Amino acid sequence: MIFGDTPLDQAEGAILAHSRRLAGKALKKGRVLTAEDIAALRAAGIASVIAARLEPDDVPEDKAAARLAAAFGGENIDVAAPFTGRCNLIARANGLLVYDPAALDAVNLVDEALTVALLPLYEVVEAGQMVGTVKIIPFAAPEPALAACEKLASAVRIAAFRAIRAGLVQTVLPATKPGVLDSTAATTAARLDRLGAGLGEEQRCAHETASVAQAIRAQIADGCDMVLLFGASAVVDRRDVLPAAIVEAGGTVDHFGMPVDPGNLLLLGHVNETPVIGMPGCARSPKLNGFDWVLQRLVAGVPVSRADIMRMGVGGLLKEIASRPLPRQSDRKATTRKAPRIAALVLAAGQSRRMGPVNKLLAEIDGSPMVARVVEIVRQSKAGPITIVTGHEAERVKAALPAELTYIHNPDYAEGLSTSLKAGIAALPEDIDGVLVCLGDMPRIDAAMIDRLIAAFDPVEGREICVPTHNGKRGNPVLWGKRFLAEMARLAGDVGARHLIGEHADLVVEVEMAEDGVLIDIDTPDALRQFG
Repeated sequence: MIFGDTPLDQAEGAILAHSRRLAGKALKKGRVLTAEDIAALRAAGIASVIAARLEPDDVPEDKAAARLAAAFGGENIDVAAPFTGRCNLIARANGLLVYDPAALDAVNLVDEALTVALLPLYEVVEAGQMVGTVKIIPFAAPEPALAACEKLASAVRIAAFRAIRAGLVQTVLPATKPGVLDSTAATTAARLDRLGAGLGEEQRCAHETASVAQAIRAQIADGCDMVLLFGASAVVDRRDVLPAAIVEAGGTVDHFGMPVDPGNLLLLGHVNETPVIGMPGCARSPKLNGFDWVLQRLVAGVPVSRADIMRMGVGGLLKEIASRPLPRQSDRKATTRKAPRIAALVLAAGQSRRMGPVNKLLAEIDGSPMVARVVEIVRQSKAGPITIVTGHEAERVKAALPAELTYIHNPDYAEGLSTSLKAGIAALPEDIDGVLVCLGDMPRIDAAMIDRLIAAFDPVEGREICVPTHNGKRGNPVLWGKRFLAEMARLAGDVGARHLIGEHADLVVEVEMAEDGVLIDIDTPDALRQFG
């Protein structure tokens, strides 16, 4: 890659390194300079720009990011569309993040241009949560380095939590208070419920080896997928009551103790294929402890060996002490970064005046009504939920579309586009991050285009209005951040929200599309015939 001060006569097709503001035009960092841009720069009296010019062995940042992210994508992982050299990995299920740390290190050691960041190994994640990101540092990556990284990469996966059933055995001594046992059972049930598992029958028995062994056998006979043991007295040796009961029940003690605090006195064994866990005393509390780390893996179907437990000392100090504060009951929603929730608003209320007597939305494209084609494209994308705004011939339009979608009728559709926007905005759910405003007469858009807009959306980095372009010309659909909905709801007449783009230029990002579908809508019979 050639980088540096570039004369304008060599700058067409180069990548602008720093944003430039011209009269009536803003050229943002990362823009591929067109002949029109060069002319605007010359008119502004600018002779050169800091830019990057790719060489034959360079892979553009988005293509490089997409390739490397694909190499890491595994079970229950969605690979988002790339944007500005970044490609995110998104969890498709609730579960544990599983990957090979050595492979991750190997990739990051290849070349400074290619980086991959993941959440900690065995992190509990939620569906929709971002678990990793690939970032190409410069505007391109060298092909040999990228190819080496692809070979070294190992699939990242989400081991999904399973709806298993765990049995609970609690032992009793004369001084044991029933309230403590009741509280322990409730805490255990809640702990399992958070993982999508459930608590089966609870049994209470004397704190004696034979009684516990009988209870273990009964739980397994009842079909429990694992058995949890809680002793009235803590286990102090692998020959104590609970481990001895596992052996008497026909099982094996795999390991006693763990380098995690709280949770040191955890006991792990098995009877045939059924895991049996002796819970440490700290598990009476809902706060995070070593038992959680073992339970999470087993519920996710990830085996836990003796060696696995002995390696848990890295990060295993969980106590909240002044020198190492650790909020063990933090609100995950406040700290978890999720993929944005982008609703889709499909405007299908117009009268098609320029089409004559034909309702263009119902005109057939490749054997299906045009509006049905557009809605199906949106459904294939990462946008959702989808709201359809109807008006003219509402019942016919609804009949052409899937019944399970949300429909809002705009009785004022004849007064113009703004009325449909307002009707649709009023019906959007509260918990969205943004909305994709899509016209029902744009049959040449595709799901990948929509996903690129969603990938570009990042309010933290100032990208809150995402506008698709083709060869530098702006088109539709446009993705708007939630903060603009109030302004859009105040529009009037037969206008859209296009003027807001100029009013908030600093928050606009142009997303270049390879195909021209974002520029094409069907307004006339001639346009419809040409499309066909």
